[in-house]
Amino acid sequence: MAQDPNVLTPPSVDVSELIKPENVVYAKPVLMNDVTMHYCPGCSHGVVHKLITEILEEMNMGDKTIGVSPVGCAVFAYNYIDIDWQEAAHGRAPALATAIKRLNPEKLVFTYQGDGDLAAIGTAETIHAANRGENITIIFINNAIYGMTGGQMAPTTLLGMKTATSPYGRDAHLNGYPLSITDLLKELKGVCYVSRQSVHSPANVKKAKKAIKKAFTNSMEGKGCSVIEVVSTCNSGWKMTPQKANEWMSDAMFENYPLGDLKDVDAK
Repeated sequence: MAQDPNVLTPPSVDVSELIKPENVVYAKPVLMNDVTMHYCPGCSHGVVHKLITEILEEMNMGDKTIGVSPVGCAVFAYNYIDIDWQEAAHGRAPALATAIKRLNPEKLVFTYQGDGDLAAIGTAETIHAANRGENITIIFINNAIYGMTGGQMAPTTLLGMKTATSPYGRDAHLNGYPLSITDLLKELKGVCYVSRQSVHSPANVKKAKKAIKKAFTNSMEGKGCSVIEVVSTCNSGWKMTPQKANEWMSDAMFENYPLGDLKDVDAK
C-alpha cells in the first residue's frame, strides 16, 4: 500500500549505535543479580543495594569484598549482590566482620544492618567493634521500626510514633527515648567517619553514594571504622503509600535524624 504523504514517519535509528559503551549513560550494575527482590514497593533497601554494587564496580573490588548480612528485612541481601557473603546471627555482624577483616586484611569488609539488628540486640557488638577501630564499614538502615516481624517499636522509633507494640505512640516515660546510635558512635576514637544520608531523591542518592564510597575507601586505607546511616522508609510498617512515607520521613525523621556528615577525621 502506498505511503500517505501527509503522514510523517520517524527516521530509522540504528540501535547498535545507541548501546555502544561510549553512548551508555546508565546501565544495570553487573554485580546486581537478575532476580526479583522481596522488598516491599517503595522500600529503600533496593536503592542502597544498587549503590553498593555501583561503588564496588567503580573501585574494582567486586571479587575482593565480603559483606555480612543481618537478621531483618535484608537477610537475603546475598541473593541480590554478587559478592562473597557471610550470614551473621542477630546483631552479631560487627563481631563477625571483625574476624573476617583481621583474617583477610586485603578484603573490603562491610556489614549491612537494620535498626533492630544494630541498635537493639547488636548494640554491644556495634559499639565495641567501632571503639576498637576495626577497619570495616557499617551500613545502617534506619527506618525506625521492625519491618520484617510486623512493625513493632524499635530503639529508633520516634516519640509519639505508633507501632504494633506502641499503638498509642511511643511514650518516653514508658519506652524511653529514641536511640540515635550514630551520635554515640561518632564520639568513639576508633571511628573515623560517620555520615547520615537518605535515598529518597536523586540528589540524596548521589550524596549517599559519595558517603558509602568514602567509607569503603577508609576501610581499605586502614583509617578505622566507618558508619553510614541511611534514614529510610518502611511504608508497609508505617501503613503509608511510598509517596506518603517519603513525605513523612522528610517531615518527621529528618528532624530527629538530621542528614549530613557527623564525623570525618580527614576534615580536621
